[in-house]
Amino acid sequence: MWQEYNPSPKGKRVGDCVIRAISKALDQTWDETYTGIVLKGYELCDMPSSNFIWGEYLKDHGFRRHLIPDVGEPYTVADFARDNPTGTYVLAISGHVVCVKQGIIFDTWDSSDEIPLYYWEHMDQTARR
Repeated sequence: MWQEYNPSPKGKRVGDCVIRAISKALDQTWDETYTGIVLKGYELCDMPSSNFIWGEYLKDHGFRRHLIPDVGEPYTVADFARDNPTGTYVLAISGHVVCVKQGIIFDTWDSSDEIPLYYWEHMDQTARR
């Protein structure tokens, strides 16, 4: 199930998907997330938009990265949400990032049919898997 989510103070819908997804995953404001990721970029001397930087930011907040298993058929964001009805996840899609929380896809558009490449899982739920 998809639910529209856009915490951008300006209502922006393009270019800030990492900030939107992580703000939902961490229950932060858009401003808190943006500032945190920019500071992480400064600390590690890389651009805030770099997958490495926002990945390190997620690690700092208790997330661990996993690859999507190869199941032989396209495995969509909707499939992932259905298979993970509890917990908090940030999914990397080609050119996009989305949050799945408690089995709900949070995004500015319905990205249910997109194919995730990898995902970040909040570690406090890892023991249940």
